[in-house]
This record gives sequence, C-alpha cells and structure tokens, in this order.
Amino acid sequence: MKVFSKTLIRVSITLLLVVIAISLGRMLWVRYMDSPWTRDGRVRADVVNIAPDVAGLVTEVAVHDNQMVRRGDVLFKIDSEHYLHALNQAKATVNQRKAMLDMKRGQASRRAALDDQVISRENREDTDMVAISAKAEYEAALSQLDQAKLNLERTVVRSPVDGWVSNLLVRPGDFAQVGAAKLAVIDQHSFWVYGYFEEHKLVLIKIGDPAEVKLLGTNRVLHGHVESIAHGITDRDNPTDVRLLANVNPSFNWVRLAQRVPVRISLDNIPKDLTLVAGMTCAVIVHPSNGK
Repeated sequence: MKVFSKTLIRVSITLLLVVIAISLGRMLWVRYMDSPWTRDGRVRADVVNIAPDVAGLVTEVAVHDNQMVRRGDVLFKIDSEHYLHALNQAKATVNQRKAMLDMKRGQASRRAALDDQVISRENREDTDMVAISAKAEYEAALSQLDQAKLNLERTVVRSPVDGWVSNLLVRPGDFAQVGAAKLAVIDQHSFWVYGYFEEHKLVLIKIGDPAEVKLLGTNRVLHGHVESIAHGITDRDNPTDVRLLANVNPSFNWVRLAQRVPVRISLDNIPKDLTLVAGMTCAVIVHPSNGK
C-alpha cells in the first residue's frame, strides 16, 4: 500500500505539473497571438519644413543644429535691400496715385457744378468715370504697398512652433529660393506613437482604449490612449500601372502573413526629463475597455 500511495502521489504531482504547464502555455499563446500588443511601434512627431517666402541671399543664421527654439524666434535672415527699395517705390507710387485721385475728383466736382449749357452731360460723365478709375489705381497702389511691406517682413524667417531645429542646411551666403526648405523644426508638442498591429487584432481595439508605450532599451512606460485607426494601407500585390489598370501578381506566397495596420496612440503625459526622438522604437500594449 505504501508503494502504491507513493506512486499515486508522484503521478498526481506529475499530472498537476503537466496541467499547469499546459495552462500557462495556453495563456502565453493566447496573450501572444490574440492580445492587442505589438513590438513594432514608432515614436512620431510633426516636422515643419521651413522655407522662405521671399528669395535672396542669406545674411544671417541665428540658430544651430538641434537647438531648442520658441515660436517667433528668428531662424535666419535674407538680404532686405531689394525689398526695402521696393517698399520705397511702392510708397512713392501711392503718393502719386493719391495726388492723381485728388486732381480727378476736383475736376469731376467742378464739372458737376457747371450748367449743361457750359459742359455736355457726356463730358461730365466721362470725368466721373476718370475719377473712379483713379480711385481704383490708388487702391491698387495701396495693395502693392502692403505687399512690399509683407515681403520686407518675410525677409526675417521665424519659427512657427516650439521645437528643435533639425537638418540645418542653410549658411550665410547661400541663396534662398522661394518654397525651398532650408531646415526643419520638430514640433515639441506634437509627439505621438504609431503602433503597427496585426489585422486580426483590430477587433480588440476601440477608439479611446488606454494604452501603454514601452520604449526600447529603457524601463520607462508612457501612458496614452487610442486616438485613431488607419483605414487604408498599400496593397503590394495589386499595384496600378501607367494606364491605371490593376497589375495583379500572378503568384502569391504560400505563407500569408497578417497585414500590419497603423494605430495612432496619443500620449497623455510626457515626463519633462524624458528625451523623445521621432523614429524611436517602442512596444505598444492596448488595454481593451470594459464592456467593449
């Protein structure tokens, strides 16, 4: 009996360990395969490309690469001599058009006071139309003056956001072209995370679900929530040719991998002592809300 009891105990312990191992293995499998988490996450941020609105020689660069700047800080300056001359010319044109308008209005007023026997009605109407035309030319001159002032103001390029200077490619003496980006500013207040989730896990994710973001190589955990889910990704097996016809791949891989769909995670609070860099790798875990 003692030998039988010992054997029964050993078998029971072995079976219990096997059951526990199977249960733990199944839990790990379900967590790995069906839980909404991914190790393929990227830190993202809005990058503002800074391009001048006017052309000219760069006379001064007020920042250096990776410098922290505030909204309204001067980034670089463009030679303003040409635009200053244009402003003075626009002011002179306004004065000329104003004098012409006053003269035409005076002529129209005097002719309006004359009797029809002294001046014809046609002449009076022509004088009125000339005065109206002079007013239009004066208003056009004012518009050109405002444009000249704006161009002169735009020779000083300022940062539109708070952030960090990146990819500084401009130097004093360079010629700045209109619309050609010379540097970028990474918006300090725009960091978010893109988690690329497998398509079969999207049914577990809802807008507003809380999420955890674990940065690679650190123990820091950031908290956020699901802001949005992408509604379109590229179909690599069905591109479009030059005639806008479907170019279907005649052969497909036997192993079909799940597509990765971007899920945007908004960060609720970013610690001040944490250095976030756009492009960093992270793991994203979404906790489905109760009742969803």
